[in-house]
Amino acid sequence: RAVPAAGPSAALPVPLSAEVGTVGTVLARETLAQATLAAATELLGCRLVRADETGRRVGRIVEVEAYIGPDDRASHARFGRTSRTELMFGEPGRAYLYLVYGMHTCLNVVTEPVGQPSAVLIRAVELIEGVELARTARLQRTLANYRRQPDPAQQAAIEARLARTATHRLAAGPGLVGAAFGLRADAGGTDLCDPASSLRLERRPAGEAAPSIGSGPRIGIGYAGEPWLNRPWRLFDTRSPAVSGRAAPSRRPEPVDRPTRLDRPTPPDRSGLP
Repeated sequence: RAVPAAGPSAALPVPLSAEVGTVGTVLARETLAQATLAAATELLGCRLVRADETGRRVGRIVEVEAYIGPDDRASHARFGRTSRTELMFGEPGRAYLYLVYGMHTCLNVVTEPVGQPSAVLIRAVELIEGVELARTARLQRTLANYRRQPDPAQQAAIEARLARTATHRLAAGPGLVGAAFGLRADAGGTDLCDPASSLRLERRPAGEAAPSIGSGPRIGIGYAGEPWLNRPWRLFDTRSPAVSGRAAPSRRPEPVDRPTRLDRPTPPDRSGLP
């Protein structure tokens, strides 16, 4: 199986068993029970689907990061089996969600057999359906993150900036994926391989070109140190404009896990303080 072993942005061949099917075919759990890098490779090009009473949103997965086992110092699994990480030790194909900075919900897909805590972070998605739903969800999440309600002028400015945001940038980052799809941390444990699930993974449609896969270091894990810092465990479609981190190895990756200027809450009013 083709998995990344080269340096940043190394070109990777298409995996031999890449899942390709008809539209609406969920990803097989066996695909996600593989070694995490193999599962991450096959997730590229798959569809992330949310379909419920809010409407239907579909995006093509274009960037992921692998987090592999308790020895990986960038993985939550390094803390062992806790109430927070329990899902990582469970069935592959389940959603593992958590908050970053107390405001950004990040979606991970549990991988490998039960008892081997690993997961793939969905870093970026290229929206195909439900663009305006995603834009509205981004607005709602942005306003909810403000410490105080923006005044009408502020809200109008936020709405105008989001209206100008290109479709391919609406879910270009892990926190933005969560916002665009309206995800909450309490959805953890959702079965992403269940065709009846409102949040699920679907295979790349037959006839669609396979992604051109590149790799590079994961973003925002300086705390992990070497050798984990430079492991090329971030995979991305080199042709997609929705990739959140910079694809070129000579350019420094952007720390996209931080709140963007658009999404940054208003600081508290300290005018009356010394």
